[in-house]
Amino acid sequence: MGKRACGFVIFRRFKGPIEYLLLQTSYGQHHWTPPKGHVDEGENDMQTAIRETEEESGLKQDDLKIYHDVKQELNYNVNNEPKTVIYWLAELIKEDRDAKLSDEHQDFAWLTLDNACKYANYRDLQQALTKFNNYIKENLL
Repeated sequence: MGKRACGFVIFRRFKGPIEYLLLQTSYGQHHWTPPKGHVDEGENDMQTAIRETEEESGLKQDDLKIYHDVKQELNYNVNNEPKTVIYWLAELIKEDRDAKLSDEHQDFAWLTLDNACKYANYRDLQQALTKFNNYIKENLL
């Protein structure tokens, strides 16, 4: 069956351009990703996304507007094991809130789409960010 992880691609639009939150891992290649994590037993995908986002970024469900019908599923292999990651789109709606790092990450950044795609080394994540950005431009601006 493989591993399954869920999280949010979080954006904000308080400071002019649309910016996306990426976290830099404190392990492995120190790659940059949106907050996400593995589904625990007894959890559904959305519960996982909410829990992991709070654990990894400090942002709580009521800091966000979650777009439940806007999601992207990524499928790839990690160490020859299939992995599925589901991201929903979420907007930071409280201007006074910002990310707080857990010990799983060493840095975070709010990045425009171009910079977020540079930081996100994986093509499927770059494509997901671009699709979410197109959705925001077509439906939310």
